[in-house]
Amino acid sequence: MKRLVILGGGESGVGTAILGKKKGFDVFVSDFGKIKDHYKEVLTINEIPWEEETHTEHKILNADVVMKSPGIPDKSAIVKKLLEKKIPVISEIEFAAPFTKAITIGITGSNGKTTTTMLTYHLLKEGGLNVGLGGNIGKSFAWQVADDAFDVYVLELSSFQLDGCFTYKPHIAILTNISPDHLDRYDYKYENYIESKFRITKNQDKNDYLIYDADDEAINNWFKNNTIKAKKIPFSLTKQVENGVSIKEEKMEIEINNEEFTMEIAQFALEGKHNVKNAMAAASVAQLMKIRKATIRESLSNFQGVEHRLEKVLKIQNVQYINDSKATNVNSVFFALDSMTTPTVWIVGGVDKGNDYTELMALVREKVKAIVCLGIDNKKIIDTFGNVVDVMIEVDNMVDAVQMSQRLAEKGDAVLLSPACASFDLFENYEERGNQFKKAVQNL
Repeated sequence: MKRLVILGGGESGVGTAILGKKKGFDVFVSDFGKIKDHYKEVLTINEIPWEEETHTEHKILNADVVMKSPGIPDKSAIVKKLLEKKIPVISEIEFAAPFTKAITIGITGSNGKTTTTMLTYHLLKEGGLNVGLGGNIGKSFAWQVADDAFDVYVLELSSFQLDGCFTYKPHIAILTNISPDHLDRYDYKYENYIESKFRITKNQDKNDYLIYDADDEAINNWFKNNTIKAKKIPFSLTKQVENGVSIKEEKMEIEINNEEFTMEIAQFALEGKHNVKNAMAAASVAQLMKIRKATIRESLSNFQGVEHRLEKVLKIQNVQYINDSKATNVNSVFFALDSMTTPTVWIVGGVDKGNDYTELMALVREKVKAIVCLGIDNKKIIDTFGNVVDVMIEVDNMVDAVQMSQRLAEKGDAVLLSPACASFDLFENYEERGNQFKKAVQNL
C-alpha cells in the first residue's frame, strides 16, 4: 500500500485525502496550522488520520508521495527535507488528474484568471455540458474526481499549483497574461515566475490547444526563445491574428479551425478592455468545445461577473461604490482604474508584494481625485502619489476608509476599493476585505 502524506488540511488537502483513500492509499494529513472543524469532521468520518499545529517528521518522511497545499512555500523546512530524500512533492491537480477520464481546461495568468474561469464554466454549462469547476476556486478538484460526477472540468490554476505539476496536461490551456506577482516566492526573479506560468502547456501535444494573449510582452518574449507542441490560439485587441481572435469594427471575430463566430463588444455583459480579453479566451474554449453560437452569444451577454472583482455595490447620493478587493497586484488595479469613467476616490493598501506603483502614475493623474490608504504600512504609496493627488488620508480599518471616502466624494464620483496588495495585515483574506467594504457601504 503506497503512503500518501498531505501537507495542509484545507479544501485541496482534504479533497486529496478523500480521493487517495478511495484509490487505496495509506493517507495521513498534517497541518502546521489549525484545521477547520468541518474538515476535521470529514477526515474523522472517512477514518483518515490527521494532525494539526505540528509536522511529525517520522510520519511524513516515510511517504511514497506528498501532496503539498499551494500556500506552503518550497522553502519550508519539512518540504526541504522531503526533497532532500527525493520524495515526490506534487500538487492536488497533479495527484488527481490521472484518476479522471474527463477533459480538463486549465486557466492561468497573473490577472483575469478567475473571471475567465467563471465565464468559461458559465459558457460550457449553459451549452449543456456536464461540467465541474475547481482548482483555485470552488470545490477541490480531487474531491470532485473522487465523486466522479463530471465529463469536463474548468480549472483555475495558480503558479503555485503549476509548480507541483510534472505530468498534468490540460486539453485546452489559457494563459490570460503575465505581469510581476508573487515574486517573493520566485527568488525575486521574474523569469522564474514566467517559466512557472508556461508549465501549463509543457506536457501538451499536437492535439491540445493553448489560448493566449498575443498583446502580452512577457508571453511574446518567451515564444521568441521557446516552442510548444500544442496548437496556438492567440487573441489580440490591437492586431489581426490567424487562427485566433481579433477585433474588427467593435466586433469580436473568432476564427478557429475554419469555424467563425462574431459578436459585437457592446453586447458583452462585462465592461472594460480586460474583460473583452477574458471573453475572447472563454469564447475560444466554447468554440473548441462545439457550443452553439446562439448559446455563446446569450451567455456572454448575461454573465453576472465575479464577486470582489469590479463589483458595483451601491449608488449613494449619486456616488458609485465599487468593490475590487480581488485586485491584489498593481496590474489588476491598472485595469480597474482604466475602466473608471468618473473622478475616483481610490482606497488602496495592504501587504505589499514588491509593488512598483509608477506604472499607475498616468492613470492616477487622470482619474484619481483622492487616495485613502488602508494598511499598516503605507509609506510606499504615499511616497509615490503624495505629490500627484490633492488629498491623501491614512486609515487602519474599513469603516473609516468608507466614511472618509464618502466625505471626499461628490455627486457623479466613484469610490473604488482596489487595494493592489494582499489583505493579511488587517483581514483574513481578500473576500473578508471585500465583504467588510460592502457592509460599511450599506451602513452609510
